[in-house]
Amino acid sequence: MKPLEKSLTLVEEFKKFALKGNVIDLAVGVIIGIAFGKIIDSLVKNIIMPIVGVLLPGNQGYLGWKMVVAGQEIPYGLFIGEVVNFLIVALALFIFIVKFLGWIMKAKKEEAAAPTPAPTKDQELLTEIRDLLKKDRA
Repeated sequence: MKPLEKSLTLVEEFKKFALKGNVIDLAVGVIIGIAFGKIIDSLVKNIIMPIVGVLLPGNQGYLGWKMVVAGQEIPYGLFIGEVVNFLIVALALFIFIVKFLGWIMKAKKEEAAAPTPAPTKDQELLTEIRDLLKKDRA
């Protein structure tokens, strides 16, 4: 195989891979996930943690929560903010994936498990005709 043909084959294989529905769906999911993460981050940093800072007074709310150990400042308030951020994201994902998608999957399983109705007389006749036609071809 010539080098040009190899490169064209590689390009075609890449197109098949990159343009599959699953890859595109994954990319869209990642982008939406990043945007969702930014919204949650803003919620925690701009609403929840300032409220916590008011309830537990300090210099600058939770941003001012710091310890000094051996001359080094440890901003544990920022860490607490990130933990709260993580917990909210985890809770939102739990609600969406486990509860919402679980409910949808359960409904689909119940729908699939529903008994199929008995065939009508017309359907039985059509099945017999199909089977006779198959025999004649063989």
